[in-house]
Amino acid sequence: MSDERLRDLARRVLRLEAEAILALLPKVDAGFDAAIAALRGCTGRVIVTGMGKSGLIGRKIAATFASTGTPAYFLHPAEGVHGDLGMLGRGDVVLALSNSGETDELLAIAPAVKRLSVPIVLLTGRPESPLARVCDVVIDVGVPQEACPMNLAPTSSTTAALAMGDALAMALLELRGLRPEDYAELHPRGALGWRSLVRVADLMHTGDAVPVVADDALMKDVIEEMSRKGFGMTTVVDRAGRLSGVITDGDLRRVLLRGDAMATLRAGEAGTRSPKTIAATAMAAHALDVMERSGPITSLIVVDAAGRPAGIVRMHDIVRAKIV
Repeated sequence: MSDERLRDLARRVLRLEAEAILALLPKVDAGFDAAIAALRGCTGRVIVTGMGKSGLIGRKIAATFASTGTPAYFLHPAEGVHGDLGMLGRGDVVLALSNSGETDELLAIAPAVKRLSVPIVLLTGRPESPLARVCDVVIDVGVPQEACPMNLAPTSSTTAALAMGDALAMALLELRGLRPEDYAELHPRGALGWRSLVRVADLMHTGDAVPVVADDALMKDVIEEMSRKGFGMTTVVDRAGRLSGVITDGDLRRVLLRGDAMATLRAGEAGTRSPKTIAATAMAAHALDVMERSGPITSLIVVDAAGRPAGIVRMHDIVRAKIV
């Protein structure tokens, strides 16, 4: 088979799976609302279950729930009928995945789950299936066809189920009001959590380390302050101490190239009058994003509520803190 035919096959797979996800949009209906109500009302844990490929997708959905504030774990249905149903308790909610709606192992555990008064939310490709009839809430995630050339291997269907699981998890995240710091607490050693945890205040240089000159300072004093503090720049403040500008090494070079009289030039007449600033409470990842989008700049002025320079955060500091 030629390379181009393989590429065409890959494009077909991607197109069909993308179409499968888009086809879910009109299915976000009353069933979705009922599922969210059941999951949000869960006072225990969400138990996700499924066999085969659906089970693999279920493991990922359970992990996504758990990492975004909804306690969840995966229960293998075949193990469930051999004792693991003892993990369930009143107050739990089961989220089951079965594209066919006829998975024997799920049909076997459903009566026991119902006897515990544990509601079952089902993601299925057949909302009129035997399994759907015994579940409390059913969400249709059916797809017209699999991306498999033989229309056999679970491909489009598993993609659709995963996407709907993500939609449920994100809706619950929003309802629970999960904050970046809450997310970070659930990921204490992960890079994602670290990005969500570190703020500008944790990395910025403050106090006497911050270069500051007055608007009317001579350029000689500006250069001395920049050399003394070593940031390659200095803040410029007005008489009330509010930030009015910034002067960088590049600004000094441009002043020289223009032929301005350095001996009489004042700080307020050079540099940038509206520099990029950020609050100390902002996430360090956001500060890095501002720098990258506003380039070429490698530092931001941190200002307080009154607009006074409170510190400097550098790109180098953020990179060294492993925010990227």
